[in-house]
Amino acid sequence: MRGSIGSMLLDRLQQLGVSRIYGVPGDYNLEFLELIERTPGIAFIGTCNELNAAYAADGDARMTGIGAVLVTYGVGDLSALSAVAGACAEGVPVVVISGMPPMHAIGSRALVHHTLADGDYGNVMACYRQFTVASTRLQPATAVAETDRVLHAVQTLKRPVYIQFPSDICYVGIDVPPPPSAIVVSDPDLLAQAAGWVVQRIAQARQPVVLVDAMVRQYGLHDLVLRLCTQHGIPYAALSSARTLLPETGALWLGPYGGQASAPGVADYVKNADCVIGLGVRFVDSTSGYFSQELQPGALIDVQPFSLTCDGKNMQGITAADLLGAVGRNISGKQPARPALPVSPDHAVLASSGAQPWGQAVFWQQVEAFLRPGDIVGADNGSSMVAMLHARLPAGCSLLVQPVWAAIGYSLPASLGACLAQPDRRHVLFIGDGSFQMTAQELSTLLRHRCNITIFLINNGGYTIERMILGPQAAYNDIANWNYAALPAAMGGDAAAILSLKAENQAELDTALAQVAQHEGLAFIEVGFTPMDAPAGLEVMGRAVRRYDYGIETPESF
Repeated sequence: MRGSIGSMLLDRLQQLGVSRIYGVPGDYNLEFLELIERTPGIAFIGTCNELNAAYAADGDARMTGIGAVLVTYGVGDLSALSAVAGACAEGVPVVVISGMPPMHAIGSRALVHHTLADGDYGNVMACYRQFTVASTRLQPATAVAETDRVLHAVQTLKRPVYIQFPSDICYVGIDVPPPPSAIVVSDPDLLAQAAGWVVQRIAQARQPVVLVDAMVRQYGLHDLVLRLCTQHGIPYAALSSARTLLPETGALWLGPYGGQASAPGVADYVKNADCVIGLGVRFVDSTSGYFSQELQPGALIDVQPFSLTCDGKNMQGITAADLLGAVGRNISGKQPARPALPVSPDHAVLASSGAQPWGQAVFWQQVEAFLRPGDIVGADNGSSMVAMLHARLPAGCSLLVQPVWAAIGYSLPASLGACLAQPDRRHVLFIGDGSFQMTAQELSTLLRHRCNITIFLINNGGYTIERMILGPQAAYNDIANWNYAALPAAMGGDAAAILSLKAENQAELDTALAQVAQHEGLAFIEVGFTPMDAPAGLEVMGRAVRRYDYGIETPESF
C-alpha cells in the first residue's frame, strides 16, 4: 500500500491506541499539524508550553496505555525534556515527535533558528537518548522500518521514545506494509522452569505476600495478579507508585507499603514474610521510606517485565504476564492457613464542624468523605501527595501521582491528559500553591476543553515540603501570594460554568464541598493554611530527607 510518511506515522500511532497528540505549534511541525487536522480519529490538543504537553501526554498514557506529544526542534524539545525524563523514571509510554528543520538544512549544516547556530544537528538527539528507550530521525528510505522499530520499543519497554521528523518529508510517498506484531513470547521451557521455582516457593511459604509496583500498570497485569492472590490467599501491598492499581479493600489488601513509613502492622508483616513476590519492585528512597524496607534474607522473588530472580538464580527470556499466568495455573487450589493480616486503624471522618481546630488534619479527613468511588484523584508532590498516599480511597478510584521523578507542578497538566482520556469519570486534583505556580497556565486548557474537574489549591504560603526539611522561616521557601480563586475567570473560562471559591475555615469548607458536590464542570477551591501546617506524614518525611541528604536530625532553626 502507498501512503505518505506523515500518514504512515499517524496510522501507526492510531493502531497503538493514540487518539490525542498534545503539543505546541512551531514552524517545523506545521505541515504535520495540517495532516493531523485532516485525519479522522486523532486530535491535536494545544497546550501552553511543551513541558505541560508532555505532562499531559503522561497523564493520558497512565489512563489509556500510551500518550503522544508533538514539539518543535530545539526549544520545544528541551522544554519537554524534564517531563519526558519523568515518564522514563516512572515507566510511562510516551511517543515524542519533534518537527525539525528540513533535510536539506540538516545535510548542509545550515545555521538555522532553534539550533545553536553551529551546524550541529546531533546535540538534541544526544540529550534525548539519555531519557528514552529508542530514538530515530526519519528519512524516506528507512521511515517505515525506523518507525516500527521505535514504536515496538515503546510498546515493549513501556517508556518514552523519540522521533525527529524533518519538516520537508511529511508528504513524501512510500510503500507502507502492515505493522509487525509487537507481542513478546516467553521461551516455553524457561517459562515452565521459572514457574516451577515460584510455585514451589509459594507452596512452602508460611507467610507469603505480593508487593505491587508500577509494572502492574505498565503491562496491564491487574487481573492476573488479583487472580493469583485471590485463588491462593496471598495478601498484597502496594508501593506509592502503584496505589489503586489493585482493589484497596477486602480480606487480602494488606495496605500501602513504604518500609518503616508504612503502618506498623504492614511493615512488620512484610518484614516477617518468608516469600515476598515483588512485581517490578524498585526500592527508591521516596517509595521505601528512605530505604527502610526490611525483608528476610532470600525471601524476595523478583519478577521484572522480562526476567525472574529467585533463590539466587536469574532467568531471562520470560514475560511477567506469562509467568503470573503459569504460576496461577500450577499452584494447588488448596489454600494453606495464613497468619492473620494486621488491622489497619480507622480513618475517622469528622462528624461535625468545630470538632477539631481548623488545619490540614481537618481538611484531609473531610476530603476522604468528599471523594466518590471511581474518581480519578491527582495529587502533586508535597502535602497533597503525602496526604493522599496515607488516605483511604473509595473503591474504583485511580490515584495520579509522580513519586519517583517527583516534579512539582506535574499533576495539573497530567490531570488535563487524564480528563481528556476518561471524560466520563469525575476528576479531583489537590495541588499546593508552589506546585501550581509551576504549571498554572494549563488551567486555561482545562477550561477550554470544559473538563469535569474539581481543583483544591492548598495555599500555605510557599514550599511547605521544603520547610519541613530545612528553612522553616527562610525567605527562599516563600512565594508570591496570587489571587488564586480569581484565576479561572481570568483565564477565559465561561463564568457561568465555573465555580470558584475560598475556604479559610471549616464552615467555609463545608459550604464549598456542598456546592462542589452539585456542580458539573470545573470547580476551583482555594483552601488556606499556615505555612507549617501539613499532614503528619510530611513532617516524618522531612526528617528522613534531612537525615539522608544532610546527615542531621533536627537543625537549630526548628
